[in-house]
Amino acid sequence: MHTPTLVAGVDSSTQSAKVVVCDAETGAVVREGRAAHPDGTEVDPKHWWTAFTEAANGLLDGVAAIGVGGQQHGMVALDEAGEVVRPALLWNDTRSGPQAQDLIAELGGPQAWAKAVGSVPVASYTVTKLRWFAEHEPELAARVARVVLPHDWLTWRILGRPDRITTDRGDASGTGYFSPTTGEYRADLLKRAFGHTPELPDLLLPAEASGRTEDGVLVSAGTGDNMAAALALELGPGDVVVSLGTSGTVFAVSETPSADATGTVSGFADATGRFLPLACTLNAARVLTATADLLGVDLAGLDRLALSAPAGAGGLTLLPYLDGERTPNLPDANGTLLGLTRSNMKPEYLARAAVEGMLCGLAAGLEAIAGHGVEPRRVLLIGGAAQSASVRAAAPVIFGLPVELPAPAEYVALGAARQAAWALAGTTAPPNWRGSDVLRLGGPDTDAGQEIRQRHQAARELVHARALGRES
Repeated sequence: MHTPTLVAGVDSSTQSAKVVVCDAETGAVVREGRAAHPDGTEVDPKHWWTAFTEAANGLLDGVAAIGVGGQQHGMVALDEAGEVVRPALLWNDTRSGPQAQDLIAELGGPQAWAKAVGSVPVASYTVTKLRWFAEHEPELAARVARVVLPHDWLTWRILGRPDRITTDRGDASGTGYFSPTTGEYRADLLKRAFGHTPELPDLLLPAEASGRTEDGVLVSAGTGDNMAAALALELGPGDVVVSLGTSGTVFAVSETPSADATGTVSGFADATGRFLPLACTLNAARVLTATADLLGVDLAGLDRLALSAPAGAGGLTLLPYLDGERTPNLPDANGTLLGLTRSNMKPEYLARAAVEGMLCGLAAGLEAIAGHGVEPRRVLLIGGAAQSASVRAAAPVIFGLPVELPAPAEYVALGAARQAAWALAGTTAPPNWRGSDVLRLGGPDTDAGQEIRQRHQAARELVHARALGRES
């Protein structure tokens, strides 16, 4: 009887820690667990460790290797002893919006940043959080000896807090002080933001191991959550992922680096040595939960309402910037409802408008990445909100492309596990785990989708012209 080699993958996300244990050869999930993280936009990293140990309790027996996928951008500041100086500022903390604008101006504008690091900094990026930290908490900032990312920190803890902390080029590319094109840190940008240059994690190659635990378990480099999801889905040419979680992301793998001076597309690196142009919205699944709460229904009730309204929601348009927004860059924005009439001022139309508003932000991102070495042919829809019936119905209309729904899975954790299997095997390419079934949704309605997208774009331009710098 064949005894499989087991590997584990961790998804340390905004909301929870998820652990999957897989057959290293096939990727089949053997067992899994999860535990919640505290809510908020800043958190003491000790909660990540507590959640990981709870989620992994009893799961890791016999595991030969483990990898960590983590939420991108989070600022984890450590002192000389490796202790956390202040709670980590997470990607969805928008307090550093003014610092992002300052840094852009100081370097000479968006084009200079895009050329330097492939992306124009926004409040989500680590580099802007460091500037905010230096300005608002200078005494604490002066104690910082190391700056790491959430996945770096958790990997380090799993290894038993060794002297060396490591990262990978994928997650590093979301800091604002790493160049995906050259594969090197930009220490000058870090110093510009923070005033001094704390130690940064060592950069590992995609299949390189970070080390071994005291029990001999191999620990891979780990990566950012979007990079891990791309690794799990084994993306090919023309595949575009739309992930609907706390945030919404749209990304694809490219052979060439991107540098978008508009800031819409983040020019990230991926976890295989290639590149990952990505657009992100702060507001995704929680738009649906907030709307359901407003209407006094659960998510199933929201689906029923939205499906009873026509595509286009009778002209009702929701700009769902409930937590500010990253794409477009509107950190101080609020949500806006436009086009109310007596005929559409009904729960079902608002439910439909919420679904379409969430998806339209990602459709704009899809259009943007298409100009950066990507020719979209199909959309792979993943994330918690992808299970919504109304989202599935609206997605082909809004995106104007064939939409496929991979089997529900913890794709970030699976990608981290696949990376662990790759590091364990020591091969030139990761193991082939492809084979999960996909559900093909209805065909695109390009005319209706174009009308809805254009209406949402016009609403953005109308409401946020000043903030977007487009006043006539």
